Amino acid sequence: MRKKYYNMVEDMKKIRVFCRIRPVNRNEAAQGGVIVVDKIDEFSVTIDTPRGQREFQFDKVFSAEASQEDLFHDTNLIQSAIDGYNVCIFAYGQTGSGKTFTMVGDKEQKNPGLMPRSFNAIFDIIRENSSKFDFKVSAYMLELYNDRLQDLFVSPAGEAHAQPQSHGQARRVEIKRNRKGVVFAQGAETKEASSAQELYALFQQACANRHISATMNVESSRSHLIVGIRVESKNLTNGSVSTGKLSLVDLAGSERAAKTGAKDHQLKEANSINKSLSALGDVISALSAELPHVPYRNSKLYATRVKAITNNAQRNVESKEIAQLKEVIMKLKSGQSVEDVDV
Repeated sequence: MRKKYYNMVEDMKKIRVFCRIRPVNRNEAAQGGVIVVDKIDEFSVTIDTPRGQREFQFDKVFSAEASQEDLFHDTNLIQSAIDGYNVCIFAYGQTGSGKTFTMVGDKEQKNPGLMPRSFNAIFDIIRENSSKFDFKVSAYMLELYNDRLQDLFVSPAGEAHAQPQSHGQARRVEIKRNRKGVVFAQGAETKEASSAQELYALFQQACANRHISATMNVESSRSHLIVGIRVESKNLTNGSVSTGKLSLVDLAGSERAAKTGAKDHQLKEANSINKSLSALGDVISALSAELPHVPYRNSKLYATRVKAITNNAQRNVESKEIAQLKEVIMKLKSGQSVEDVDV
């Protein structure tokens, strides 16, 4: 019953937009910087602008004093993913606004972000339900750099940048949709993890290959990081299999080229980032206004995922018989013998 009502509540919310206010850092404070965003209540903020004060509403507002744990508590969709739903969380904002800190945390992991906390939560739930279900966790990790998808498990971002025309050994990753309308990354390397530590190690490997560059920020992310975690669970009582996916996205920061000091390839990066973020904003705006045409194809930035969230949420569940047939097909493809009992 707890799972049922939890997912009902999450389904009703569909798309939720949170606002997190970042505190002034040391450099900003030394230069006399002050916070111009004020939290009015749980859902509203005011911003001081040259044209006066403006007010904005959100589904939730976190003050500068809010902790990483506070944020994770209100954005926790792990249970829905394990129950067979596809869910997505992404951080959107300007360069230096705190997106990577919110999603990843600090380097020492004294204040882990949503991603490492999600890794721990997945395996905490798995341990709690190990007597009733068999679980398998796998992940792929990609970056969208200059409108091109890079597999962070296969091709180091540095090599891809040094040889932008080299496609010889690297597998091409493309965004596809299956017959059920589920979006997936065709050609992406997928790796299994049996613990939160293994999953975090894979994540660190991916982050080490990600594009960063000094613009407005010392280590500004120059690409969009997409972490896809697939959780498959088999009910030991009736044999049904459910598959859910948790997509965690750390978007690159939007910025004005004149303020960044970016030149040459960095300027190209900035233009590509801003174009993709603008396309994503257009998709969300069209969906919110229920317009007849939604510009999904204007960018590769997984905009189709937003459509899946606004539709009626459906669990990805297979019966025991279908699961068995798929297992037989996999055995046949790998050249294994199949006994009658398998069928």
